[in-house]
Amino acid sequence: MVEGIEEKAQGVWVFAEQRQGQFPSVVFELLGAGRRLAESKGEALGAFLLGGRDIVNQAQALIAGGADRVVVVEDEALANFTDDPYVDTLEHLVKKYHPDILLFGATSTGRSLAPRLAARLKTGLTADCTGLEIDPEKGILLQIRPAFGGNIMATVVCQERRPQMATVRPRVMKRLPPDPNRTGEVIPETAPSSLRRRVAFLDFVAEIRETANLEEADVIVSGGRGMGDPKNFRLLEELARALGGAVGASRAAVDAGWVPYSYQVGQTGKTVSPKVYFACGISGAVQHLVGMKSSDIIVAINKDPEAPIFKVATYGLVGDVLEIVPALTAEIKRWRGES
Repeated sequence: MVEGIEEKAQGVWVFAEQRQGQFPSVVFELLGAGRRLAESKGEALGAFLLGGRDIVNQAQALIAGGADRVVVVEDEALANFTDDPYVDTLEHLVKKYHPDILLFGATSTGRSLAPRLAARLKTGLTADCTGLEIDPEKGILLQIRPAFGGNIMATVVCQERRPQMATVRPRVMKRLPPDPNRTGEVIPETAPSSLRRRVAFLDFVAEIRETANLEEADVIVSGGRGMGDPKNFRLLEELARALGGAVGASRAAVDAGWVPYSYQVGQTGKTVSPKVYFACGISGAVQHLVGMKSSDIIVAINKDPEAPIFKVATYGLVGDVLEIVPALTAEIKRWRGES
């Protein structure tokens, strides 16, 4: 138990994850959700920003995204994420600023960092939330996430310990329109004098993709077991390139070894919310639907007219995906005047 923190806890805080000085979209989604929660409680919204030299220059983007104050720690030990220095620094900041609610993105960084910090603080953590609300009577955080394979939605509360901590799936919360004229407080802090460093950062290697980043894409073309063969994913890549989108996959395609795990959409993969989602040869298991059903438009292509995917689809095409996808690609290229 962190002595006294329960009595002093106040405010909603967001961990502003960054890589190479750039924020993933989930940071601004967290700020949008945090702004709503903070206003419900009549409290301020803060952000913890950790990084190397000149990371303070990124603080204004967080204020424009909804933060009232940004606590910044600049230290070369924090320039690239490793667990120990980040946990040590955040523990120090939590004990000083006493957040009531602390939110992380359910990214590889957030999923590694948040559990370690929660264990250090002896508080609860709810992982992979898809909804956050404030209980109107008790004022505590209601942390909503799918459970039992997505068959039910569980509401989790942390009644006695603080901060109330949660990781939130990317692309499930709405970000606020950035306001460059918005003002807020930037508070410089220093890292603890002795940071553990059991892991050495060697290099950062960016993933090379021929199509757009899955979590950032406005158009996603996903394939499932119905694609029949891994080589047929080339058809999806061609359609995605024609639309300026990204390629995704169901768990069945990933488990078969057809595409890497980084392509997986669903409960055990990534949650996406593009403007248009093509589900090609995907039956529509509930685990997959959890990860993409908030898409603005869903286009389902499947030879089985009874496939569950058609129940959530905006448009449905019953037929052979290996014939329909190339025809779509050709028509899009023709419409754009491409050969």
